[in-house]
Amino acid sequence: MTEKEPPELPRGIALAWGVAADPQRGPKREMSVEKIVEAAVALADADGLGAVSMAAVAARLGFTPMSLYRYVSAKDDLLLLMQEEATGLPPESHLEVDGWRERLLALYEAQILVYLRHPWMLSLPISGSPITPNSSAWLDAGLAALDGTPLTAEERIAVALAVTGHARWCGIVQAGYTEQSRSSGLSPDEVAAREASLFDRVITADEFPALRRAIEEGVFLSSADPFRFAVERTLDGVAAYMTGLERGERHIVAEEWVDLDVAELAGDKRLKEAQKASREAEKALRAARKVERQALRDARERIAKAKRSA
Repeated sequence: MTEKEPPELPRGIALAWGVAADPQRGPKREMSVEKIVEAAVALADADGLGAVSMAAVAARLGFTPMSLYRYVSAKDDLLLLMQEEATGLPPESHLEVDGWRERLLALYEAQILVYLRHPWMLSLPISGSPITPNSSAWLDAGLAALDGTPLTAEERIAVALAVTGHARWCGIVQAGYTEQSRSSGLSPDEVAAREASLFDRVITADEFPALRRAIEEGVFLSSADPFRFAVERTLDGVAAYMTGLERGERHIVAEEWVDLDVAELAGDKRLKEAQKASREAEKALRAARKVERQALRDARERIAKAKRSA
């Protein structure tokens, strides 16, 4: 009985680990995978991911597009290598702080900075775990921060992924505000003020009572960092969970992912039509309720006016 052969590494991953075969022939020694990736990252940093093409990278390096394909044979491989290059290694400084929580927070802050330096990374699709050296180093650092805790292996990776998720969400929002500020010529404070005024204009107490109260309390003009608050509270929960483990408590962890029903996954036509009809009905109901609220306000005004004139 022969052992099953391990899967062959995809070309992009093999290039990232430095185990892909070198091209048999190509332009002069000035060309290399590393230089191609550096040029592509520079283009994306300057003008966004849309500026990156084999032709643009080749022009930046002074070669023909065909010469690049001898080194990086597919655009997807180039994007993977760009992500790997921009991600870099986790900073050694996170090892200078003590405690699992402080180290995870240091990694959280460092990941946000990566996204702010290279916001185009947030546009790359997530098609699975990035099995590359630098990305693996970040995950390893998160897991290492939890060494010595009572968490299981599954729980440690869940915590590390939660911190990464918080950093990515913060990066998406901060990078978006930065781009809006750059394109509009407004300062970040001016962008926030404009956004707050737009919310104030369209959000009514009748339709969105909780959100209206939040607006009136100035949440959109607050200098507080909601993302830091969220990650801190997540780690509060992890700390409380660890305390429970030390007391002998053990919580049941969900073993199934949230997923679509098999009928939805199959793309059943009748189901899609029914879902569309349901969305349209919900939209009509929201519109009808809006009319009802306006009619109620009008009726109240008429009653008040009648009382004043009586």
